Amino acid sequence: MDKMKWFEDARYGLFIHWGLYAIPAGNWRGQEIHGGTEWIMKNAQIPFEEYSALADSFNPVRFDADEWMRMAKEEFGVRYVVFTAKHHDGFAMYDSACSDYNIMHTPYGKDVVRQLAAACEKYGLVFCVYYSQLQDWAEKNGFGNTWDFGPEAEKDFRKYLDEKVKPQLRELLTQYGKIGLVWFDTPYEMKKEHCAELVDFVRALQPDCLINGRIGYNLGDYRQTSDNSIPILAYPDPWEACMTLNHTWGYRAEDNHWKSPKHVVRMLAEIVGKGGNLLLNAGPDASGIIPSESVEIFKTVGAWLKENGESIYGASAAPDFPYKLEWGCFTYKPQTKTLYMHVVEWPYKNHGICVVGLMTKVKRARLLKTGEEIPFVQTYETARDEYRLRPVLPSEAPDELDTVIAFDLEDDPIIQDIVDRR
Repeated sequence: MDKMKWFEDARYGLFIHWGLYAIPAGNWRGQEIHGGTEWIMKNAQIPFEEYSALADSFNPVRFDADEWMRMAKEEFGVRYVVFTAKHHDGFAMYDSACSDYNIMHTPYGKDVVRQLAAACEKYGLVFCVYYSQLQDWAEKNGFGNTWDFGPEAEKDFRKYLDEKVKPQLRELLTQYGKIGLVWFDTPYEMKKEHCAELVDFVRALQPDCLINGRIGYNLGDYRQTSDNSIPILAYPDPWEACMTLNHTWGYRAEDNHWKSPKHVVRMLAEIVGKGGNLLLNAGPDASGIIPSESVEIFKTVGAWLKENGESIYGASAAPDFPYKLEWGCFTYKPQTKTLYMHVVEWPYKNHGICVVGLMTKVKRARLLKTGEEIPFVQTYETARDEYRLRPVLPSEAPDELDTVIAFDLEDDPIIQDIVDRR
């Protein structure tokens, strides 16, 4: 079986950034530190001795792995979960035998990764781990901390790779059951041989475990976009876009710049319509609570997916139309030859939508939410040399987030070539 299949069928995942950085929540000694909250140690140049003292007060007594993953499965509609087992600050959120700098040496003293892995298995979610392979601000030979440990050129990265990275990856890949993928990050100038070595290391322990694109040098199983970015054109190979719900990955107490559910649904449809996956982030607070704003956005999107998931899960890239679709986008399911029109912006005063360029015959059109068949007109205009499709839309949008119209086609969609029509 193709090990990429689950990933491409899932299309929608939950990213969870959680660690010691949830305690300062973007503020250090009364000063707001700009940038990602999970980068606060580096951005504020906090000495390791001071930052590591946060572990002495980390006690997320309200954390409930079962409830998180129940919501993720039943209410959010995600299919996989990527959790920060170790971020750039070097702190492990699990019981690591090779470094005391971990969750077991806090007042909480319980293995978060183990709890999440068990809950994912219970609810049928694919559990995945984020691991920072290059940057580690807690280690003198890790990359990134020059204020404590001096210039990068004087560090022994091989020692760090052999004594911390590989041992911790071995723990994660041998003690927590099946891992869907290892999500590496920020390879920067890491040597290609070191990246390739980690790829071989992961695959030797779990051959079916995917590796994301940020391992570097195109060695991963799929492509990664930059943070919070969607490509203009569809990539030919599998890819994933990771997105924040507000302005940061880790919890920031003062960040209330939330994306709307409508915005998230449009992102999801656009990404899937270009053949990608959306990995959408939540940043829990230091007590173990996912912010209520995040939860409500995820739940609203999840409710939409319960009625329209057919157009997302297992869907793939739609054909490229040679013009901008102001009202939304398309997704496509080749198994059933169904083209899904995602109408996010309802036509003003029901002036309607004219899809120009679809040459394939449409057999039937229906509102995905209700199954109700809708009339449509499909024509070829000789003088314009244009193929036109006009669905007859209701006067009001049946779904305020995204009304999906399913077109059952006679064959795979063919789009008219209008590049050179002289």
